[in-house]
Amino acid sequence: MNTWTPARISARLDRILWKVQKPPRYTGGEHNSVIKDWDAIPMRLALTFPDTYELGMSNLGLMLLYDIVNCQPDMLAERAYAPWVDMEALMRQESMPLFSLETRHPLRDFDMIGFGLPYEQLFTNTLNCLDLAGIPLRTADRSADDPLILAGGSAGTNPEPMWPFIDAFLIGEGEEVILEIMRAQQTWKSSARLTPPPSPAPICCAAWRASPACTSLRFTKPPITPTAR
Repeated sequence: MNTWTPARISARLDRILWKVQKPPRYTGGEHNSVIKDWDAIPMRLALTFPDTYELGMSNLGLMLLYDIVNCQPDMLAERAYAPWVDMEALMRQESMPLFSLETRHPLRDFDMIGFGLPYEQLFTNTLNCLDLAGIPLRTADRSADDPLILAGGSAGTNPEPMWPFIDAFLIGEGEEVILEIMRAQQTWKSSARLTPPPSPAPICCAAWRASPACTSLRFTKPPITPTAR
């Protein structure tokens, strides 16, 4: 059972942030960040960049997804980044989980976690983020109570190295299909999780692996019809 609440995380941050380099990496509150009523939103996504805040906050792909999801009245997206080594050491010492910047909820509290993988060097960082979040590393070890773990980006074009750890890979433009994926997850969640979510329309190519929520979904890009020049 998760005993880490946003209030407890905030109180612990007050005690430890003075010990780390660049504390604003972990405080949030930037201009144009979006904070919604957590309890009023049924579908929650944590957009996670598995590297430091300075590298992740400028990622345009995550910015687009953040805006698209937060424009939906029944969805929210919050951000999380990998801590630097000094902060990670303190988090492990305090047994504090990885949390979102906006509301400081532990990542385990979200329905879905989306990792941006622009390059392969972030593969091990992704596993470290899962471990910090208290989520089993391997898909086979997760239950229906764990968030659905997604990954996308240039390094996800070949899912093979990371498939044991990621529930679903999005290959292609995430902004074209992220809402359909979240709607499918929301439908499954609201139906007591008895059956896999319905397959969205085939508008974007994505490779899916088996998970408690998605057992055999696979999107395929429609065939391209040649046009006369």
